[in-house]
Formats: sequence, structure tokens, C-alpha cells
Amino acid sequence: MMRFVKESGRYMKRRRNVYLYFIAAIVLIYMVLLTVLYLSESVNSASKIRTFGDAFWYSLVTLTTVGYGDLIPVTPLGHAVGMIFLFLSAGIMVTMLGAAVSFITSEGMPFLMLGLRRHKNWYYFADYGVESNTLAADIYKEDPNAFIIYGERRSRQSELPDYPCIYLSASPDKIVAKKKGIGTRCKVFLMKENDIGVNSRAVNLHALPVEVYARTTNGQDKLSGNIYFFHSYECCARQYWRSKPLCGHENVIVMIGFGNYGCSILERAILTNVIAAEQHVSYHIFGDAREFLAVHYRLHELFSLNQESEARDSLIFHGEVWAENRSVLERADRIIICEDDEQKGWSIFWTLNKYYRISGRIDLRSSRKAPGISYFGTNEDIYTSQQIIRTDLNKAAVMINDIFRKSVSYPTLSWDELDDLHRQSKIAAADHLLMKARILLKDETITELTAPVVKKAYDSYCETGALEEEKERYRKLDHMRWLRFYIFYNWSYGPVRDDRAGQHPMLRPYEELTPEQRKERDAAWELMERIYDMLV
Repeated sequence: MMRFVKESGRYMKRRRNVYLYFIAAIVLIYMVLLTVLYLSESVNSASKIRTFGDAFWYSLVTLTTVGYGDLIPVTPLGHAVGMIFLFLSAGIMVTMLGAAVSFITSEGMPFLMLGLRRHKNWYYFADYGVESNTLAADIYKEDPNAFIIYGERRSRQSELPDYPCIYLSASPDKIVAKKKGIGTRCKVFLMKENDIGVNSRAVNLHALPVEVYARTTNGQDKLSGNIYFFHSYECCARQYWRSKPLCGHENVIVMIGFGNYGCSILERAILTNVIAAEQHVSYHIFGDAREFLAVHYRLHELFSLNQESEARDSLIFHGEVWAENRSVLERADRIIICEDDEQKGWSIFWTLNKYYRISGRIDLRSSRKAPGISYFGTNEDIYTSQQIIRTDLNKAAVMINDIFRKSVSYPTLSWDELDDLHRQSKIAAADHLLMKARILLKDETITELTAPVVKKAYDSYCETGALEEEKERYRKLDHMRWLRFYIFYNWSYGPVRDDRAGQHPMLRPYEELTPEQRKERDAAWELMERIYDMLV
């Protein structure tokens, strides 16, 4: 790739040199013609072209086809030069018109517009598509000073967006150079899956002074100092459980489809759905789960696998076709249709409604809004600045880490020093804040953390947390959530913490923790006060 970039650079340099030589040759010929015209006419007393300036003025009037007639050559050589200028004038006008049209229809005009908007906040998308357009529209809604740049030519079939943007076939480094450090730095988005590994425009992005957000199906949350990954399936799962949280009366949840979306939804359920110490939710999953169980091989330590339990949550993976298990479907409190193939999901939805007596709710993954249906995962819900850039979520996660560092006596790492796993741990804790507010206020209608909600939740925590029994309940709940995270990532108990071996001394039942270890769980609840300050 680097060799290709170098060869491309040499080719561009050679082509630029050819243009310079061509322009120099034209200027030289023009000067020679002016000199011949001046020398031939200035010696003739009848000629009005007496100076070099007169010769230049005559050439200018002739080449532009204005033809004032105030200066005309009288000598044979002057007539010859005049005829050359006359022939050239038509070519020059055609060339100038072509250049003007080319400037308007090619990159000239967009680059000029770009230069005039350096004070704006630039958001560069490598390609134009449904996902890019959805995210760009959301960014402009939140940031009226935004200016969207698409790194490709506009297709004639695509509609003009409702926000200021330009289509410019240029690489990110050219765009950043055009910004010239004026205003805020621009952000770069690669919206195609795993595009950063194959898109030539992604070369050397790590060296640019910009934030880069790249869509991926695997890998870490962060690659280098300025490159951040986002997973559309994870964004969908996070949005699902945030907008449709688990309720206390739900004990049986069925998931149909266990591809990319299904795996992500189950993962977020495992990490987030902790609402009571005595809960026993049964998740029935229809789909091929062999790889999932092989990767997360310690789940049996916290969950009852393939058998419903009255003492803890259960994960029951069905090998048979979903349609064969009518009893589970009809007693389910919630059915989540999360097939990767959206059309297949719609077919399942209509089949369930037509042939089964479903008593619970049915949630259908749909990329488009579907009136009258409990849907989730639309492009407008997934491709938002809060989901992709995650400013508020990351702020909450950083706060959790800061509070935790202050609450313990031993040395801990700052947010910038954390690896991807431990950052994900703090982000999972931030995801659970909505559940904490619902628990503290005993209100399952809450689906959003607003300033008034957080204030009431924190006041309730301060009031009820004064009771030792309630404080112990809160600590135990967060310890359950914390255990789920590390067990999901295959950590185990060890007398001392060993990140390389994946061992931690707190990976044991709450009752076996020391008083100091139990107090560490307070940080996640006390965060409510800081979140309120952030929201107001």
C-alpha cells in the first residue's frame, strides 16, 4: 500500500511538471509574437502600434474578440501576427468556457466552497450511503455549525440532502490540509463495515490531527490515539435495551435469530439486565450458538445453561426450529425477532401473529420505521452522534473510573491508561445507570436519563442508602452486574489481580467479599450526582 501511495505521488508530480512546461511554452510563444508585432510595426510611421504596450493591448483586444479597432497592424508581418491572434481568439474563448464549466462541475468549485467554510465544523465521510446520510443529518441537527463533506462524486440518482454538504473526490489528508487549523478539527467517518482495512483513503489516518470513527464487525473499541471503532450491531443492541428495558414482571424472553444482531442483543442483556438480587429471567435463544458458547465458556458459573432455574437467570439455547416450540413462544413475556436477514424477520413476525396465540410483546428489528409495530434498530436510532461518537456515554464512563480511583486506597489507572477491556467495563457500568434509576425510583416507565430523573434517583439513593439493609442490596446488585461482565470475558477468581491471566480477587459471591471490597460498589451508585451535574 505504501509503495502504491509513493508511486501515485511520483506520477502526480510528473504530470504537474508536464503542465508547467506546457504553460511555459505558451507564454514564451506569446512573448515572441508580441515582440515580432512590436518590432515590425514600430518602424512604420503609418502604424499606431508604437510601443510594446500598444502591441500587448492590441493582442488583448483581439484575443478576447472585443475588437475596438483603435489599433491595427499595417505591415505584412504585423498582419501575419494579427491573423495568428485572430485564429487563437476562438480557441481561447472555447478553452476559457470549457475551463469555467470544468471548474464548476469538477473539484474546483467544491474546493472553493470548502475554503470559504474553514470556520465551520467539518465532518468528512469517505462514502455516501444510507448510513452516512442518516448520521450526517443527525450531526447537523445537533450541530448547526456543521459542514458535511462526502469524499466521492454525487450520483445523479441520489437526492440532495437537507443539510449543507459538498461532494468532493478527495482523500482525508487533502481535506485536513485545506482546513489549515482554522476553527475546530474535522472528524472522519468510515461507514462501510471493516472499511479501514481496505479503503485506500484510510492510509495514514492515524497520523492526521483528526478523530476517526470506523465501522467494524470485530476488533477493539479503539485502535490508536485518534481511531475509534463502532459496531452497528452493538449500537442496535444498546439502543434496544435502552428504549425497551427489562421489566420486573418479565421472566421468559425469547430471541429468534442468533446472528450478529442476536449475539449483540444477548450480550447487552447479560451485561445490563440486572434489576433484582432474586431475579430469574429465562432467555430462550433460537439459532446456532455453538461459537458463542465456545467463546464464552464460563457462563455456566453465573447462569443456568439449557435448563430454567428459579434461583438465577437461565440461558436456554434451542437447536430445533423456533416454530416447533409453541409452548415457549406462547408463554413468553417478550419475543425479540433479531434475524440478520430483515425480510426473514418480517416473515417470522407475520407468521407469529397469524398462527400463534402470543400473550407477550413482539419486538421486531427493522431498519425502517413501521407504524403500529413494536420495532427497533432503525437507521435513525443506530446511526446517531450519541451512538457513534458516544460523547455522553464516554463522559459517564470516565466519571465512573475517576470515582472508583478515589474510593480505593491502592493505585489505579486513569481513563487514558486503561486497555479496551477495562474501558468496556466502565462503559457497561454507564449503560446500567438507566436500570439504577428505575430501581431507585421504582418506576419502570423511565427510558431516558434526564436531569430531573437523575436528581430524583440520587436523592432516593441518599435517603434509602442510609439504611444498611438497602445499601447492601444496592452493593449486591452492582456486584452481580460487575461479575457478569468479567465472567462474560472469561475471567476467574485469583487471590491477587492478574490482568494477563484474567484473574481477580473479587470474582466470587458477594457474601465472601471483605467490607472494603463491598464498599467499592458504592461508586457506581454515587455517580448519579455527577451525571446530574453533567446534564444540567
